[in-house]
Amino acid sequence: MEERHVFGKLKPVIQPPNLIEIQTQSYKDFLQADVAPARRDNAKGLQAIFREVFPIESFEPGKYVLDFAKYTLGEPKLSAVEALASGGTYAAPFHATFTLKEGEEVREEEVFMGEIPLMTPDGAFVVNGAERVIVSQLHRSPGVCTESALHANGQTLYSVRLIPDRGSWIEIQFDTSDIMWVYLDRRRRRRKFHATTFLRALGFGTDEQILRQFYTFSSVKTADTFTAEQLEWLRFKDDVIDVDSQAVLSRRYEPLSEALLKQMAQAGFAAVDVIDVSWDEGLLLKTLAADPTRSEEEALNDIYHRLRPGDPATASNAKQLIKRLFFDPRRYDLGRVGRHKINLKLKLQDKVPGDLRVLHESGVDVIESIRMLLDIKSGRDVVDDIDHLGNRRIRTAGELLENQCRIGLGRTERLIRERMGTFDAGANGVLSPARLVNSKSLAAVVQDFFGRSQLSQFMDQTNPLSGLAHKRRLSALGPGGLSRERAGFEVRDVHSSHYGRICPIETPEGPNIGLISSLGLYARINAFGFIESPYRKVVDGKATGEVVYMTADAEEPFVIAQANSPLKSDGSFATQLVHARYQTEFIVVPPANVQYMDVSPMQVISIAAGLIPFLEHDDANRALMGANMMRQAVPLLRPDRPFVATGLEARAAADSCVTVRAVADGIVAYVSATEVIVSENGKLGTGRNRRGGRGVHSYPLQKFRRTNAGTCFNQKPVVKTGQAVRAGDVLADGPATRDGELALGKNLQVAFMPWSGYNFEDAILISERVVRDDVFTSIHIQEFE
Repeated sequence: MEERHVFGKLKPVIQPPNLIEIQTQSYKDFLQADVAPARRDNAKGLQAIFREVFPIESFEPGKYVLDFAKYTLGEPKLSAVEALASGGTYAAPFHATFTLKEGEEVREEEVFMGEIPLMTPDGAFVVNGAERVIVSQLHRSPGVCTESALHANGQTLYSVRLIPDRGSWIEIQFDTSDIMWVYLDRRRRRRKFHATTFLRALGFGTDEQILRQFYTFSSVKTADTFTAEQLEWLRFKDDVIDVDSQAVLSRRYEPLSEALLKQMAQAGFAAVDVIDVSWDEGLLLKTLAADPTRSEEEALNDIYHRLRPGDPATASNAKQLIKRLFFDPRRYDLGRVGRHKINLKLKLQDKVPGDLRVLHESGVDVIESIRMLLDIKSGRDVVDDIDHLGNRRIRTAGELLENQCRIGLGRTERLIRERMGTFDAGANGVLSPARLVNSKSLAAVVQDFFGRSQLSQFMDQTNPLSGLAHKRRLSALGPGGLSRERAGFEVRDVHSSHYGRICPIETPEGPNIGLISSLGLYARINAFGFIESPYRKVVDGKATGEVVYMTADAEEPFVIAQANSPLKSDGSFATQLVHARYQTEFIVVPPANVQYMDVSPMQVISIAAGLIPFLEHDDANRALMGANMMRQAVPLLRPDRPFVATGLEARAAADSCVTVRAVADGIVAYVSATEVIVSENGKLGTGRNRRGGRGVHSYPLQKFRRTNAGTCFNQKPVVKTGQAVRAGDVLADGPATRDGELALGKNLQVAFMPWSGYNFEDAILISERVVRDDVFTSIHIQEFE
């Protein structure tokens, strides 16, 4: 195998992460199969769902309590290869252990809950004999976000939304009269009331309790003299009434004036209580003045009438409704992500614990959201960019499946309670967990998800690159996402926050343009589902070896230099001015101002675009077509390694898992078309122990298997008997690979001929030898009934 000559000027700072890690790590966290039951993380995957739903208590308190103890995954009946051959599913039997408490008696039982599909090492699933991929979904992050809309009269209306993972949305919006309204569940009819009514219902019953959250109170002496500027933003706290004549001298929230203060001094008032409204120019007072309610009870009744029209309202009923809507973890869940974003945006890290999944009982989430909205209206803050990747996150395979399992177990919960209530011990004997739990509920929703979900797709297996790109695909479509018809230009467009996270080139042409994209080469997904990109830290104008991964909103305050900025041997910048970017701008700054630096010029693009040599010289439209069309190349009988490569070919072949690689050092002891055996000493065992024994590894090769695309999956050995191999070395090539590198085509000598412009951006290739010598011949396999 010929050595590659590297002509690149930049040495790699770090290698790209495993290209299918987005799939494998997500599903590993979902199952936690390799973690002992007692040590599983209760906030992740299946374990989290069971802990959310259980324990379940009967309608009659204390009679029965069913609790979840642990779950186990058995050995799959078929291997992935056997499932592909026989049309089966690569899945493991799933058993859950429950404990049923009846009075003082506790019974424990293991219940078979069906089968859970397992992920193959290459990040796919085998369902009914076909390989499937769960595409990751890019959706709006739960949390708090601000927006603006233009009214028909030309006025800009600002709003803030508290978006949970599950439950009712709270939207607080200004109207054309600058009064704040609360809408529940995105403007459903009747679900609209004043923002201050909502605050009263949350426990701030009186005007003073509400005002103290936003304004400062003070006392003003009536005898003092003031300028108009000093009095401009002062308001009377209460009605001022002359004790003798009972005449109203001023109404509450009325602006102060010199004349009014003199009048009050004459009436015998030495001082009056005032509110300083300078920070929001009295905007909140407008809503408070328009609020028809005056107490917590009135507010609760008003909200109850709007949410449950026709039902008789009582204070306790209304209180229970508010509690169920926003403080019950079973009905309202911000999720870890939602709480993290709210605490970050509203600066509540010290006030609200990060593991609280509902609104805080003090109402601080709503108070601070209103404060932020008032700041925006007053011009001290700006609205969020909803297309920024700080406000969009990834739902990976594990999370999508977790949501489905939650639905399945939620149905089981209702059924279990009914069975507990209707069980007759006299007629049916002893109640056991197996009699309560519907074992099919979980398996049914999982099966339905794999079979019918828009995000569970037939794996694109035309060539190794197409499969790899499919696993790294991000879709804004699907349940809870956008639809092609509703998606406008803004959401489809390339955004500055995509830099290093989402490829600006690789996207389909046609109705899905911009809605389906590809993960950046060096990008990774963090624990909250946000895309992170790596950067080298720059200290005092010197690039260090330290690499920091940052989300799109975390990198906003920093000046980041390009990866190809010239550096001296000590890491300092070789030029007096450095090309860098800051937020949405490209700027030129002195080295001392740079805080971070890109790790590679390739971090902007995806794996498919990264396989195009001299990409920077290509027209962007043609690069898009090239990246998409490489995924359509069928594997040839004898492919060639490209003469001009980008350095990603070996990585693409390795992470697509079509090649066979040595798991340990050794010497090749045996090679055939169907198997490679490597042992420590290069010798085979004897008799039946030929493939076994210490230090002997057998690698079976797949031969002429049909893929989803009808292409031929065939592995060919590339080593010889007696050859020494290291762990990770290529033992066998797969389809469209040569010597362990991706090889999608042939190296041909071609001539260019202009022809009156007819062959602009197009070409015709004429060669008899190409046809005669089977240069571009490929094998296709079809099945017929």
